[in-house]
Amino acid sequence: MNVSSIEWIITLSVTVAVLLFDVVMIARRPHEPTLRECAIALSVYVGAAVAFGLWIWFFHGSDFGIEFYAGWLTEYSLSVDNLFIFLIIMASFNVPKKYQQEALMVGIILALIFRGIFIALGAVAINQFSWIFYIFGAFLVYTAVGLVRDSDHDDDGDNAVVKFARTHFTLTDKWDGLRLWIKEDGKRLMTPMFLVIVSLGTTDLLFALDSIPAIYGLTQEPYLVFTANVFALMGLRQLYFLLGGLLKRLVYLSYGLAFILAFIGVKLVLHALHENELPFINGGEHVAVPEIPTLASLGVIIVTLAITTAASLWKTRKDDKAADAEDAAPDTTSAATPEPSKPTSDPS
Repeated sequence: MNVSSIEWIITLSVTVAVLLFDVVMIARRPHEPTLRECAIALSVYVGAAVAFGLWIWFFHGSDFGIEFYAGWLTEYSLSVDNLFIFLIIMASFNVPKKYQQEALMVGIILALIFRGIFIALGAVAINQFSWIFYIFGAFLVYTAVGLVRDSDHDDDGDNAVVKFARTHFTLTDKWDGLRLWIKEDGKRLMTPMFLVIVSLGTTDLLFALDSIPAIYGLTQEPYLVFTANVFALMGLRQLYFLLGGLLKRLVYLSYGLAFILAFIGVKLVLHALHENELPFINGGEHVAVPEIPTLASLGVIIVTLAITTAASLWKTRKDDKAADAEDAAPDTTSAATPEPSKPTSDPS
C-alpha cells in the first residue's frame, strides 16, 4: 500500500483538529452530554469511518478496504469492552458526572499516544523480525484466556500505579475540573482527578498491548492500523454515555472478544509459518501452510459480534423476566399460621 506524505499529513491534521475541537468544547462547558448529543456525534464518527473505508477501497484497492473494516471493527469491539473498565474507574473514584467527559477525553488522548508508539514499534519489529508474529499470536491467545477468566471485569479501579500514588502523594478529596493538584496552606495536594487520570492512563497502556497485536493480525499496513485505532477511539466518549447501563447487559461480550482474539492469534501463527515457508504434511505430502484470507476474518468478526450481542440481550431479558416473576409471586413463607383454638370451659 503506497500512502503519500500528503495523506499522512491530512490524516494527522484532521485527527489533531478533531481532538482540539472536542477539548475546547468540553473545557468551555463541562456537563453530562444528553443522549441526543451522543447519538449525533457517534453517528458522525461511525459515518466518517464507513466513508473512509470506502475511500480506501476505491483509491487503494478492495483488499486494503477489507483490511481497514476488519481492523476497525476489531478495535471498536475491544474499545466497547474497555468501557467496562472505564465505568468501574469512574464509579470507584465517584467522579462527578460533569467531570467525566473531561477525564474520558484525557484518557482517549493518552490512548492515541500509546497506540501510536506501539504502532511504530510494531511496524519496525515486523519489518526486522518475521518471528514476531509467533509472539503476537501467542500473546493474543493468552489474552483471550484472560478475558474468559475475567469475564465479570471484577476490578476496583486501583491498579499498582494508583496504589503507589495513594501511598506516596498527599491527596485531597476536592474536585477542581481537570486540575491534578491544588495548593492549601502552602502544600501541594493531588486531587482525585490525578488518580483518575493515572488509572485511565495505565489502563490505556494495557489496552494498547492487547489491541495492536490484534490489528496487526489483520493488516500489516501502519496507515490502516493507525486510522482504524483513531476511528475506534474517536466515538468512545459518546459511546460511554450513550450505552450506559446497556454495557452491563452485554454479558457475553468478553467471550466473543476472546474468540476473536484467539482466532486472530491462530491467524498470526499461520501467517508466520507461511512467511517462513515452513511446510506441513498432509496425506504424506509436504504442502505450504495455508493463510486465512482477510475477508474470511471480517466475516468471522461480524458473525461473532452479532451472535454475542444477540445472546447477551436474550440472556439479560430472560433474567429480567425471571426476576419480575419472582417479585410478583406471593410470599407464602411469611404468612401467619392460625393459632389452634382453645377449648371452651364447661360452665356446668
